[in-house]
Amino acid sequence: TLLYTIKFELSSMEHVARQVDEWDVINEVLDTEDLGKPWAEKTTKGRIIKVLWLIVKFITVLASLYMFICSLSFLSSAFQLLGGKSAGEVFAKSSILNNPIIGLMIGVLVTVLVQSSSTSTSIIVAMVSAGIITIRPAISMIMGANIGTTVTNTIVSLGQSMDRKMFRRAFAGATVHDCFNWLCVVIFLPLEALLHPLEKISAAITSSISDDDQVTDLDFLKVITKPLTSKIIRIDKSTIKNIAKYCTQAGNAISYDAVKCSDARNSSMMKSCDDASTPEYERCDYAFAKTALNDTETGVILLILSLILLCTCLTILVKTLQSLLMGRMAQTLKKHINSDLPKPFGWLTGYLFIVVGMGMTILVQSSSVFTSAITPLVGMGVISIDRMFPLTLGSNIGTTGTAMLASLAATGDKRSLTIQVAVSHLLFNIFGIVLFYPFPPMRRLPIKAAKFLGNTTAKYRWFAVVYLVVVFLLLPMTFVALSFHVILLYVVIGLVFLVIAAVITLNLLQKYCRDKLPYCLRTWEFLPRPLRSLEPCDSVFSKLICCMKKPGDSDTIPTNDIRLVMAAKETDGA
Repeated sequence: TLLYTIKFELSSMEHVARQVDEWDVINEVLDTEDLGKPWAEKTTKGRIIKVLWLIVKFITVLASLYMFICSLSFLSSAFQLLGGKSAGEVFAKSSILNNPIIGLMIGVLVTVLVQSSSTSTSIIVAMVSAGIITIRPAISMIMGANIGTTVTNTIVSLGQSMDRKMFRRAFAGATVHDCFNWLCVVIFLPLEALLHPLEKISAAITSSISDDDQVTDLDFLKVITKPLTSKIIRIDKSTIKNIAKYCTQAGNAISYDAVKCSDARNSSMMKSCDDASTPEYERCDYAFAKTALNDTETGVILLILSLILLCTCLTILVKTLQSLLMGRMAQTLKKHINSDLPKPFGWLTGYLFIVVGMGMTILVQSSSVFTSAITPLVGMGVISIDRMFPLTLGSNIGTTGTAMLASLAATGDKRSLTIQVAVSHLLFNIFGIVLFYPFPPMRRLPIKAAKFLGNTTAKYRWFAVVYLVVVFLLLPMTFVALSFHVILLYVVIGLVFLVIAAVITLNLLQKYCRDKLPYCLRTWEFLPRPLRSLEPCDSVFSKLICCMKKPGDSDTIPTNDIRLVMAAKETDGA
């Protein structure tokens, strides 16, 4: 009787868990509660202390957020020192850029290497302006830059990996950007390769633009962060552009210059102290200029320091926000952020947040900074995944402002083409929003994909690191390597799409026509376990120090997290 009772209770809890939306942050009861006496019962001294503590915490949040943004700038500089010249060499291979898939992957790889879609899109605009590449390969590279820029907030989500629930939400909130961009690329890249709609529409829009007017590049974020970051390191981004411009030996590249190419390859990525064009007040006053370190040594040191600073600031930021957003305050904030507008304007809520995301990204001139700043809030449950999605879409539109400003500042007879590249970038993001957001079934695709990745990382924390390495490094590098053998490249692409189509088809048949399938195909049990489960990989990765499970963390899970186990099992089976 006792065993039967226990079994019945567990079945009841599982049934209740199925009925609860595991991603619902509005109705979730927080683990933290307001401490101390209510405000009305406090003495004057107690109220003063409370207010002072709130001021201190608010200043701490602002300071940690400022240093967090600076750490992202240092991280970008470190990657440019380590891979900037390689990025320029990749761009110089313009002979292989005519393949749209290779252009896409190069855009991803270069953006990851320089840790900035603003830099990579500016380089693409400069290459079009110099006549190195045409508009068609530039559009596919812009699509790749859209994907590559999402690596930053995915890295930031790793800062919450110590808490299962927070990490699950943070990783899903970060990767919803990835999923949306990949889905857009899967649809629009083949369409662009066949019919060139982005090229034709952007050409029609920019046909009447004058080549005379120019716009000064603006960057509001650097006005705030540059006083600190410029004292540590300064990067000469013209080195990457010069390598891409002067080292291209393609048939239609008239800008090849052996002397300038050699000078660019041998020059440092750091600002030169003896450059006569550099104003006196900007010379040799940053920290690494006073050392005898080369680019690689400086990049390694800066990478380590930036990661330490990023993790420290993120930890302080999250802990301080948690102490501020306690009890009723957090519930009220979550309710207002994640609730819809009053009827009959509820359907406009998502579009309002798209505008907010666009405005904030234009303000800081960086989609990476904006999405990285709100990713911890998703992990804390303040912002839901469904609300993060429109903010991300708005950020995608806002980030096109950088390429637009760079194109408007261009000169020469190719200026209209550079503006066309920037307009194509904007149209790509707008068409993606029009395709996916207004229609609920389409809107749910990237959100469900992100939640799937979040559920997976909740059970296997090492999966997040593997995801980063495979999606943002190994995959682009593999396709770039295959580009030297075109037939093999298309064979591999065909096999990949064939496997994906087979998996999707079988999953649909198992869901809707299970009884009509042969018995062996009704489940995935016919496959070897490593091909249908991450458990074998988990046994290997769990032996590593960085991925070891804490006692009671994975195998012994609290009852109120039973729905997480169920979701992880569903992920495991899929």
